[in-house]
Formats: sequence, structure tokens, C-alpha cells
Amino acid sequence: MPLVEHLRELRNRVAKAMLAVIVASVVAAFFSQQLMDFLSSPVPKCPPGTSIADNTGGRCVIIAYQTMLSPFTSTVKVIMLAGVVASSPVWLYQLWAFVAPGLHKSEKRYTYLFASVAVPLFVAGAYIAYLIMPVSVKVLISITPDVASNFLSLDDVLDFTTRMVLVFGIAFELPLLLIMLNFAGVVTGKRMAGWWRAVIMGIFVFGAIATPSTDPLGMIALSGPIIVLYFIAVGISLLNDRRRRRNDPDAELDDDEASALDHTPEAVAAVEPVSATAALPEQATGAPDGARALRPGGYDDIT
Repeated sequence: MPLVEHLRELRNRVAKAMLAVIVASVVAAFFSQQLMDFLSSPVPKCPPGTSIADNTGGRCVIIAYQTMLSPFTSTVKVIMLAGVVASSPVWLYQLWAFVAPGLHKSEKRYTYLFASVAVPLFVAGAYIAYLIMPVSVKVLISITPDVASNFLSLDDVLDFTTRMVLVFGIAFELPLLLIMLNFAGVVTGKRMAGWWRAVIMGIFVFGAIATPSTDPLGMIALSGPIIVLYFIAVGISLLNDRRRRRNDPDAELDDDEASALDHTPEAVAAVEPVSATAALPEQATGAPDGARALRPGGYDDIT
């Protein structure tokens, strides 16, 4: 298709994806209270009627709205987040339908496989984040001095929980990205295995920076599973490299690197003999070697 047709198709698919997000958000609006309670549940809230004197020393957290527009903005954030998550099958399909015509058959097969693995990995990361959030919050508020109380805005609580879920879910996709690069021939499993020291160090640094809680528990909970998944990705890449070498011994050669020739007798005997073809005029007319065959009129091929 010409460029204009591609742009028109992209516009239509983006419109369908946005329509799906809007419909899912409208449905989620009827369950906004349940969604906000679910997202704020990792924070130990103080029971109703708790006074400031009973809330000192980090025993619990009083959640309140700090501005007039906070109830509206918090509800809109939760509804839009639920709409994006609930409509993900629709907009992922629209993205796939736009990209799929440019892929080969084998690439489409790998894409289906990676997409089926990416969703469980994201869900696993989000579930781990939801499990450790109550412990992380308790560790953070436990350092509150006895002369202070904890008052948090609901916007801050929702931002904290959504960031934790998104960071853990996206971080769990890193090993899958490495496997995709290996299947595409960008990086080998042997090279990935040689990076293990730097990768482990980078994962711990990423876990310390990316987790909103900034506590050691969150860093270990994020870094530990990713390290395990990284070594699983290295093992899968090594197996794929072995399969690739078995099917095509020259698959890992560079563009300017020549493949090794096989000079064994079996390989030489397997070469089919090339039949001699009469290509020269003297060969075609049966003239002796070194003699030119003259055309009618006494002229040879050159004259």
C-alpha cells in the first residue's frame, strides 16, 4: 500500500483501540469505589474515628484528600487505568494487525509465542509487587517518630501502588526481550552468559532505583526473580544457538567472514561433475585446437 493508505489504516486502528479504552473505562466507572479500595488496601489505614494521638509512631496511616479536585482526579486516574488494562486484548490485537502483514511466517509464529509468554510474566510481576507492598509500606512508616503522625493523600497512595505494579510487571519482561534478540540473531547465548556479572550488578541497581518504596525488601523482591529469569533466558538462548548451528553451520558467521570448506573425500565425491558444454566456435564446429572456424564469406568471429 502507499504511505497514505498505511497512515489511514493506522488512524483507523488507533481509533478502534481508543474506543475500546473508552468503553472499558465507562464500565469501570461503575466499580470505581471497589477499585480504589483494592489499590489502597496494601496501606495499613487507620480505623474510622482514630485521633491524631492514636496515630503517632507509624502505627497506621490516615488517608485524606488535600485539595478540592483530588476526589475527581483520583477517580479519573483509577478509571482510566482500569480501562487500559481491561481493553488490552483489543488494542494489542490492533497493534498486531497493523504490524503482522510485514512479518514472515516464522516471525509471526515466534510473535504468537512471545505474546503468550509476555502476559503471564507481567501478571507474575504485578502479583509479586502486590504481595510485598504491605510489608514495604510497614517498613517505611515504621521509622516515623513518636511525635509525628502519617497523613497521606489518596493520590500519593494510588501513584505508589500503580508504579509498583507497572515497574515489577515491565521489569519481568526483560528476559523475554533478551530471548527475542537471540532469536533475531542480534546476540548469542554465549555472549549473554559472559555478561552475567554486569547484568546482576545492573539489576540490583535498577531494583534500588526503580522501586518506589526504596527499601531493601522491595529491591530484593524485584531483583531476585529477574536474575533467575535472566539465567533461564541464557539457557534458552544457548539451546537455540545449538539448534541453529546444527541446522546451518554458517549461521553465526559475520558478513565479511568466509565459511570453512569441507575437503574430506566424502564431500569431494558428493560434488556432481560439471558437464562440458560447447561454448567456443571451434568447439561447436569441431575444428582442431588453435584453429579458427571461418564463417561463410571467409570471415572469422572477430572480423
